[in-house]
Amino acid sequence: MGWDAVRSSSKTGDDLGARLVVSREVLALIRRHVEGIYPEEAPGGLLGTVHEETTVEVVEAVPSHNVRNEERRRRYLIGPDDVLALERRASEAGLQVVGYYHSHPDAPPLPSEFDREHAWPWYVYLIVSVVDGRMADARAWRLADDRDAFDAVEMNYKGLVTTGTEDK
Repeated sequence: MGWDAVRSSSKTGDDLGARLVVSREVLALIRRHVEGIYPEEAPGGLLGTVHEETTVEVVEAVPSHNVRNEERRRRYLIGPDDVLALERRASEAGLQVVGYYHSHPDAPPLPSEFDREHAWPWYVYLIVSVVDGRMADARAWRLADDRDAFDAVEMNYKGLVTTGTEDK
């Protein structure tokens, strides 16, 4: 699958000063979306705020449609209408589009080379592993400014903290 888009150093979200805060309610909505679309990839937007340029707080997850015609089990595309609707929703709520999420059906929540090629450094990417139709894991990532690789972002929700590097 080519999970080589992860930086091989030991950098974590802590080292980067980056942290993603997401509520259990938001994560539950994402879970319902990705499990409902399985075995295809399910994408969506993350709305929230950025605090002190290091902490991204997700207030709302907005499911999107995967408009790809081919390889929907391994690829997703959020269409321009969904992106515009996401921007409008954020603006109306006084929030920002702080990132995106998508599922990896029957695969680990690690960014692929395809993910790296289509990502932007200023967003957080929440990748959700869905195995046999059930959400198995979720990890947050941010593309490095040089666009060379993703760095793990610490994820905080209701007391549970992960750095995305536990399996390394």
